[in-house]
Amino acid sequence: MFYHKVIGVSTFFLFVEGNAASTSVSKVLESIPGVKVIYRTRELEEQQAKSRIWNETWLSSFFYKPCNHELFVKQSLNMEMAIVMARDSGMDWIIHLDTDELLHPGGAREYSLRQLLLDVPRSVDMVVFPNYESSVERDDVKEPFTEVSMFKKNYDHLPKDTYFGMYKESTRGNPNYFLTYGNGKSAARIQDHLRPNGAHRWHNYMKTPNEIKFEEAAVLHYTYAKFSDLTSRRDRCGCKPTKEDVKRCFMLEFDRSAFIIASTGTEEEMLNWYHEHVVWTDKTLNLKLLRKGILTRIYAPMVVIQGLRESGVFSSVIASAPSTLSKDKFLASIERSNSSRAAASKSLPSRKIGRSRESQATARKALEIAATSIHEAAVPPLSPPGMDGDLTIEA
Repeated sequence: MFYHKVIGVSTFFLFVEGNAASTSVSKVLESIPGVKVIYRTRELEEQQAKSRIWNETWLSSFFYKPCNHELFVKQSLNMEMAIVMARDSGMDWIIHLDTDELLHPGGAREYSLRQLLLDVPRSVDMVVFPNYESSVERDDVKEPFTEVSMFKKNYDHLPKDTYFGMYKESTRGNPNYFLTYGNGKSAARIQDHLRPNGAHRWHNYMKTPNEIKFEEAAVLHYTYAKFSDLTSRRDRCGCKPTKEDVKRCFMLEFDRSAFIIASTGTEEEMLNWYHEHVVWTDKTLNLKLLRKGILTRIYAPMVVIQGLRESGVFSSVIASAPSTLSKDKFLASIERSNSSRAAASKSLPSRKIGRSRESQATARKALEIAATSIHEAAVPPLSPPGMDGDLTIEA
């Protein structure tokens, strides 16, 4: 959250459950300025059970299915609520992120997400941040945001001849170019009739939104960046580790394979699998793909977060919160909540603060994520184009 504050986010709607909703952790979260914590209570579930979404068709193919499908519906319902909260708070933009994602405002002046969005033409309703995927170089990463600097670039940010020409070397035997999704995340202007269109997009009940993609900005997705992600993802799904049953639970092929090895393999077998499929240990290949532009180094988040840590921001927030929770226990609890992918809606500064440099420096209105249209089906997590040029998914 503090990283996103630095780049211009001012308001956060955190939908929490499990460890992140415990009294000791929630007191710390609630003490952070600009943070609104929403708990998954019975009252919340009863309210969401009355949502119009249940009577519409755009999300219906994900209803009453386990694991990732259930999460996808829950995220969409949270996003629907966040739209209302954003409107009530006077926000202009909204975006939905998971806790393993950071926004990277590449191409913006002063590395500012606020400036990036202020420069979007008023005629544009939604902007897509293509995602870059973390490419870890070790199997002992503990804090991905400060230890991972290498990312695989999105199809949308590469010349097509480079993408397809290097496809085989880039995938390293995995099912797709990316381990997980490749269709990015979008931000939407708060406006009438806005609705979510699944966790990756927004839409509008009354019109087809005008949507553009950023050519340099991206979402950095730290997927499977820690070896422990194998077991944490396994532990939140009760499906059988068979090729047939995992199709009910996971939308993407890599998630299915990861669940099976985490459910059936020994520690050594899991580590070997992790090395083969996730860790980039071939320095010659890494350098080749870096030179081709498939891989890229991005250090800004590491520098910002390390600077925040050295300044004492994290420690002071934990110390000043009305809680007896130690720093180590708090970070461990947040880590466990990250594994459950508690969704965080992040809001950004409003246009109402004006365009002058002075007002941008002193006022911090917020944005939010919203989206989709009643006539268009929800956009699920999609793999990048394969060698046949198609986007593939099994829902």
